[in-house]
Amino acid sequence: MDGERLPASYANFYIANGVVLVPTFNDRNDRIALNILAECFPSREVVGIHAVDLVWGLGTLHCLTQQQPQVRR
Repeated sequence: MDGERLPASYANFYIANGVVLVPTFNDRNDRIALNILAECFPSREVVGIHAVDLVWGLGTLHCLTQQQPQVRR
C-alpha cells in the first residue's frame, strides 16, 4: 500500500444523460476538478463520487462502464 502508485485520475469521469460522474479521492483537488468539468459541461450536472476504494481495482467510474467480451461456448 505505502508508496504504491494507483491510477487515481479525474480523467476517468463518465458522461451519461444529463450528468457527468466524476471520481473523487478525498483530496483538496477534488473541488478544482469538479469545477473545471462543470465549466466543460455547462448543460450537465456534475456529480462527484467517492472512488478511493474503486481505484484499488486499478480504475474508477469510466473503467466500470466498459463492455465485457462475449464468451462463446
